[in-house]
Amino acid sequence: MALNVEVSGGGPDLVLLHGWGMNAAVWDEMATHLVRYFRVHRVDLPGHGASSACAPYTLDALADVPAAALPRRVTVCGWSLGGQVALNWARRIPDQVDRLVLIATTPRFVRGTGWEYGIDPAVLDGFAYGLTRDYRGTLQRFLVLQSQGDADARTVLRRLRGQVLMRGEPDIAALEAGLRILKETDLRDKLSQISQPALILHGAHDTVAPLAAGQYLQRALPRATLEVFAGAAHAPFVAQPQRVAQRITEFCGEQ
Repeated sequence: MALNVEVSGGGPDLVLLHGWGMNAAVWDEMATHLVRYFRVHRVDLPGHGASSACAPYTLDALADVPAAALPRRVTVCGWSLGGQVALNWARRIPDQVDRLVLIATTPRFVRGTGWEYGIDPAVLDGFAYGLTRDYRGTLQRFLVLQSQGDADARTVLRRLRGQVLMRGEPDIAALEAGLRILKETDLRDKLSQISQPALILHGAHDTVAPLAAGQYLQRALPRATLEVFAGAAHAPFVAQPQRVAQRITEFCGEQ
């Protein structure tokens, strides 16, 4: 498969992994602040943006494909699904991942027995149903969900809408497989195996991955720090790109 990676800046290697249905363009504004300190690798996950899909389309593959294409030592920053990919990458190939930045990340997206910090599985089922009938409309509904609760929801939604198809049409089969990953993944019993320092950045009003999920990550990861962004929802780096970039830079000791 062909993996699209956009590289800019100079310094330590920092990898940015976007969420479901998006592409590397979602990082553009924040990256303008990061390139002063890092060599930034903006990755289109398989089946998104300009990257072709991989087979099988699993969480392990989503970690292994960029791992094979990127430098031998990196800091990995993941948002939403990209955060789950980052966690899995750090667990599977610990010698490659120096640090983790987890934005709006949860070990499990859906509610279930013993886990109340997620969304109703029926919501993801509804998105899956809509993909085959109107995938653009389905993506737009997901963007609305991500911006809900943000103090500047209109601006966040406008920016996300401007970026969602900026790198081309996504692969519908990859989107469907990605939804299955969101619905089925549960990393809770693997978190203790992830020993890298982790910075968790979470919006106080996130309705996709509630703040309680970020708080759980802080408790379960051996070396984690949590910072809560007041007024932000599921995309704090879109709402507050300069502040998020500053925290990443500080965490990596580059400022």
